[in-house]
Amino acid sequence: MTALENRPGVRTPEQGGVPLTTEPRAPREAAGHVDTTAPAFTPDTNPLDVIRWALEAHPDLLMPSAFNLNGVVLLDLAARAGYRGEVVFVDTGFHFPETLQTRDRLAARYPEMTFVTLNAGAHPEDGQTPPDLYASDPDACCAVRKVAPLQAYLREKAPSALLNARSRDQASTRADIPFVETGGARVKINPLAHWTRERLEAYARDHGLPVNPLYFDGFLSVGCWTCTRAVRPGEDARAGRWAGKGKTECGLWAGENRL
Repeated sequence: MTALENRPGVRTPEQGGVPLTTEPRAPREAAGHVDTTAPAFTPDTNPLDVIRWALEAHPDLLMPSAFNLNGVVLLDLAARAGYRGEVVFVDTGFHFPETLQTRDRLAARYPEMTFVTLNAGAHPEDGQTPPDLYASDPDACCAVRKVAPLQAYLREKAPSALLNARSRDQASTRADIPFVETGGARVKINPLAHWTRERLEAYARDHGLPVNPLYFDGFLSVGCWTCTRAVRPGEDARAGRWAGKGKTECGLWAGENRL
């Protein structure tokens, strides 16, 4: 039984609840290229081995995170592998309180890492964008409130690689990502590329990880409250993000300005 199924009051797939399989809902974007200088990892490679290699190959490794299920699992694996760097989160001003609380719980659990919040204290009426820009132009809202702050920070820090928690079964736009990816401004390390949601849930349960409580209500991918809903039967894990907007990515990992 998965953590989702085990949550009181949440329906299993057989009861009409959230299924544990994903279905494509958008065309794939051209993926980054496999880094041919990296070891010949296989789908069965332990993520710990990928992270340990990354720490040796890229001592300046940096981890951005939004503290979704994948991110929480990656944090724990990274800690076990010896990561002692920064965990960078962008406060858009529209995050659910549960997301900020999850960040604080993780920071307390992993004091060996440095948790950095960019745009700390942002709020809908802080003047960065019109308060309703998320509805009229979600791409522009993401670009200003999420992508730009992280891009500016990365230009300052200039890490050679990013450790991130994307996996292939999150969405069709991510179905081909490799463990080590080139393309964009820097190398992307994707240790969880081949892990399924069932495996991620089992790891989180077995290790008692502080998963965002919204996950158990069907929010399988949590972004801003203005643009996130619970997923429905037959949808992939990221279908609740920007639903009805023709948008599947915030711009950090896909598009002209990807990291």
